[in-house]
Amino acid sequence: MKEITERLQKIAIEVSGAISKLKLDNLEAELDELERKSLLAGFWDNAQSAQATMKRIAYLESRIKPWSEVKNEISEIQELLSTGDSSLAQELNSQLDILDITIEKLKKLLKMGGPYDDHNVVMSIHAGAGGTDAQDWAQMLYRMYVRWAESHKAKIVLVESSKGEEAGIKSVTFTIEYDYAYGKLKGENGVHRLVRLSPYNSDNLRQTSFAKVEVMPKIDAPEEVEIDEKDLKIDVYRSGGKGGQSVNTTDSAVRVTHIPSGIVIAIQNERSQLQNRETCMTILRSKLAQLQIEQHKENLQDLKGPNEQAAWGNQIRSYVLHPYKQVKDLRSRFESSDPEAVLNGQLDPFIDAFLEHTLGADVQQS
Repeated sequence: MKEITERLQKIAIEVSGAISKLKLDNLEAELDELERKSLLAGFWDNAQSAQATMKRIAYLESRIKPWSEVKNEISEIQELLSTGDSSLAQELNSQLDILDITIEKLKKLLKMGGPYDDHNVVMSIHAGAGGTDAQDWAQMLYRMYVRWAESHKAKIVLVESSKGEEAGIKSVTFTIEYDYAYGKLKGENGVHRLVRLSPYNSDNLRQTSFAKVEVMPKIDAPEEVEIDEKDLKIDVYRSGGKGGQSVNTTDSAVRVTHIPSGIVIAIQNERSQLQNRETCMTILRSKLAQLQIEQHKENLQDLKGPNEQAAWGNQIRSYVLHPYKQVKDLRSRFESSDPEAVLNGQLDPFIDAFLEHTLGADVQQS
C-alpha cells in the first residue's frame, strides 16, 4: 500500500499544479457570478448578450468540471487508503491507472488556455512562389486539413475558393467547427514548403513550392471584436463566375476594407448581399483577432495588415518528398519520415509537439 500512497501523492501534486495554472478558483468565481446573472429577471431581454453569457458559462463548466471530478476521485482513493485494507490494492491501482489517462487528456487541454483557443477556426490557404506547382501544393494542403477534420468528425464549410490556371488552387477559405479547433490548429499558421519532383515540369526536375496558411479564431459574436463602422469601406458589385440564375444579375458580391489595417475581404459565393456581408464581417473579425494575438495590440486602429510572403526564409514546416522523405517542423523540431501519412491528415503528433514547444517557451519566459 505504500507504493500506492506514493503514487497517489505524486498524482495529487501534479493535479494541484495544473489547477493552480488553470486558476480554477478564479474560473469558479466567474462561473458563480454569471450563473447568478443568468437567473435575473430580464436576462433574456438582450438575446445576443444572453447567448454570449450562456456560451461563456458552458465554456467555464467545460474547464472546471473535469478537474473537479479528478479532485473528487483523489479524495475517494485517499479515503479508501486510510482504511489500510490491503485487499483493495488491485482495485486502487486500477483506479489510479484510469486517473493517469484522464489527467493526460486534461493536460492537453491545459495547453489551450488562450483567449480564443476554444473557438472554431477560419483557415485560408494561398499559393506562393512556385507557379503551378505552388497552386497544386495549396490544394494538397487543403486536402490535408480536410482529411484531418474528417478523421476527427469535425464540420468543414467551404467559404470561397479560387482555382489555378492549370491545376490546383490559387487560394481557399474554409471553416472547421470542432472542440478547441483554434487551440489545436493555431500552430499551422505560417508558410509551408514542399520539395518534390515536379509533375508539371517536362524534365521532371526537383521543384520547391510554397503556400501560406492563415489560421484565425472564428469570431461570430460582434461584441468579441468590436469594429467601428467609420473604419470600414464597403463596396458591392456584381458577382462573377459560375453560379445560379441570378448570380450575375444582382449586386450581391461584397468587399469590406478595414481602413486602419488595410485588410480587404471580398465574398461573392452567396446570392444574398446580406449573407455575403455577414461572412465578410465574420472573417474580418477573425483576421483582426489573429492580428491582435500576433502584434500584441489592444487598439484595432494600431494593427497592421499581414505582410509575410509565402517564399524562402519564412517557412514554419518543410515537406520533402525527394530526394528523401521527411516532414519537419522548424519550431518544435518534430519530424516524421512518412510524409504521405501527414498529407493524409495525420497531423496530431505535429499539433501536440507544437503545443509542448509553446508551453515550454511560456514557462521559460515566466
